Amino acid sequence: IKVHGKRLRLLSHTSPDLPPVRSLLSLRTGLRGTSMASSSFAALAALAMSCLLILLPCSVSGWSHGGATWYVPPEGAGTDGGACGYQHDVERPPFSAMITAGGPSIFKNGKGCGACYQVRCTGNAACSGFPVTVVVTDECRGGPCLAEAAHFDLSGKAFGAMAKPGQADNLRKTGSIRVHYNRVPCNWHGLDIVFKVDACSNPNYLAVLIEYEAGDGDLSAVELQQRDIGWASMQELSGAVWKYSSRSTLQAPISIRLTSGSGKQLIASNVIPSGWQAGRTYRSIVNYY
Repeated sequence: IKVHGKRLRLLSHTSPDLPPVRSLLSLRTGLRGTSMASSSFAALAALAMSCLLILLPCSVSGWSHGGATWYVPPEGAGTDGGACGYQHDVERPPFSAMITAGGPSIFKNGKGCGACYQVRCTGNAACSGFPVTVVVTDECRGGPCLAEAAHFDLSGKAFGAMAKPGQADNLRKTGSIRVHYNRVPCNWHGLDIVFKVDACSNPNYLAVLIEYEAGDGDLSAVELQQRDIGWASMQELSGAVWKYSSRSTLQAPISIRLTSGSGKQLIASNVIPSGWQAGRTYRSIVNYY
């Protein structure tokens, strides 16, 4: 690492990216007195503050290496919702354009939709070193997305958020950078899970976009239960959109059971009401909090 422009060597560490306090105090440098200690503790304090500001846990040992690019516009979401099917919600709170497309290891053939990651850039003078939190909303295909083990194609807003104050444009000019990333729980600050019925749904066919799952953020399975009928599996249509086809008219109200990526289950009872309509949004009163 560098302190006051001088390169320092760690004598011991538990993580290659975030050394513990004892390692920082054991650095062999040409610095003397309290300057070294104050700089070290200032860096630790800044990291702790970044964790508090985003209200999500910061891991000091779970960081991995990857690459990142960004897509236009510089300050926007740069997508119409992408492969996950979130549509224009990516521009609105709580996503607020802090989103990313993921390479194969991040997108996971659509099963990675909704997952949250902290990403921070390295190796560029414009990088702040502080992590930003992004949500997977799209798939990144070709080029560096396939060439790297893990790649994030960030929105212009998210890419610029990794920069020091006033340096966002300079960072975006680099185009491609190295990053450290860490999977973190999603926290939607009190929002419950939302089910948006696709406009193509009809009395025998139901497709729903599922949004704002806290915790894992992603889903491994979705089931529905019609009135007086047992549970039946839904099929993934595209990313966060799941569908069910029936030979007969669907019997509402309909409950939906979600299984998160780590296997946690949750039931939104009677969330699709009698008289439901295509194109409507139905809000549950449950989430993985």
